[in-house]
Amino acid sequence: MRRGALRCHCATGGLSWLALALLAPTLLAGCARTPPPAVHFFAEGRPQHLSDWHVVLREGDRLVLNGGVVPFDLNTPLFSDYAHKLRTVWMPAGTAAQYSDAQTFDFPVGTVLSKTFYYPRAAAHAEAPDDVARTYDQSRDFAGTGLDLNNVRLIETRLLVRREHGWEALPYVWNAQQTDAELARTGDEVPLELIAADGAAESFTYVVPNENQCAGCHVTDLKTRAIAPIGPKARHLNRDYRYPEGAQNQLAYLEKLGYLKGLPPLAQVPRSAAWRDASQPLEARARAYLEVNCGHCHSPAGPANTTALTFDVGTPLDRHLGLCKPPVAAGRGSGDRLFDIVPGHPDDSILPFRMASSETGVMMPEQGRGTVHREGLELIRAWISAMSGSCSS
Repeated sequence: MRRGALRCHCATGGLSWLALALLAPTLLAGCARTPPPAVHFFAEGRPQHLSDWHVVLREGDRLVLNGGVVPFDLNTPLFSDYAHKLRTVWMPAGTAAQYSDAQTFDFPVGTVLSKTFYYPRAAAHAEAPDDVARTYDQSRDFAGTGLDLNNVRLIETRLLVRREHGWEALPYVWNAQQTDAELARTGDEVPLELIAADGAAESFTYVVPNENQCAGCHVTDLKTRAIAPIGPKARHLNRDYRYPEGAQNQLAYLEKLGYLKGLPPLAQVPRSAAWRDASQPLEARARAYLEVNCGHCHSPAGPANTTALTFDVGTPLDRHLGLCKPPVAAGRGSGDRLFDIVPGHPDDSILPFRMASSETGVMMPEQGRGTVHREGLELIRAWISAMSGSCSS
């Protein structure tokens, strides 16, 4: 029997409609909604199906969250070919993450972080499952805290699980029927057609990363080479989320649930900018965008530390951030430009040149996208254009 089905064992044969009406309250009292299986944390191994974990579940026309599975979002998310994302966290009863001002929270063993990548269906292309909308509008995505599968196409769900020896990444790809997702250790490719609001179409291949590629982003320290979450930091999570009981600050909500300890007063918690919020300062938005999309590699301990570029939001606005800095080994990725960022001149700067490319060996980031993020590129170009100064000696 499916999750949520009613189980009734009351005998009603031979009763008149009047008798049934009189007995209705009693009959309904004997009918109970079957509870879903609890979240199943696997201390080892790689379950073949996402449904084995009981974290997110197909229920009728919805993808729903199991008990104790809490959704969250980031002020500025990573760009992934215009995919929308449903992020969740679950922890074993009686455990909590330890708050940190700057670093990723310290999550307990048994934590399961999930990120489901999906697209809104292109409204005028309902009969074509590979036609998806290029939009930031999420108004039709959700049914409660879960997803409305009449309006969205599921692509993959990635799990980060905190085991005794550390974090492990497990990618699951949704089947064509959208009933379950299967483990894809070697990755996968999904051809899609992005349909813009004006009807313009762009064909591309959505790439589900293999386990090594997951490590390419989630290994943020080359010394330890340990996989770790990237998004769950105080500055990224310090925002409101619309829960069923109303909008609340995510950090305060997690603390109330017992999922977070050590939270200081919210006025003391850092907050990164929302890159699409034009009411916030241009520089703050650009810096938040670069940190989320580039900072996990471009850091003193990250895989791109030899470039001497650091995109952490706290990096000074100088050569560490690329201002008037010659490339170390960009090769043809420099586009014959001399500096990573030339103040006031985005066309002369390597950074937007690489962001504008989808060519292997030129594009940045090197993985995680097959399309150009038009709006993100526009933001970085506007930020560079607004800079004063020059690179002349």
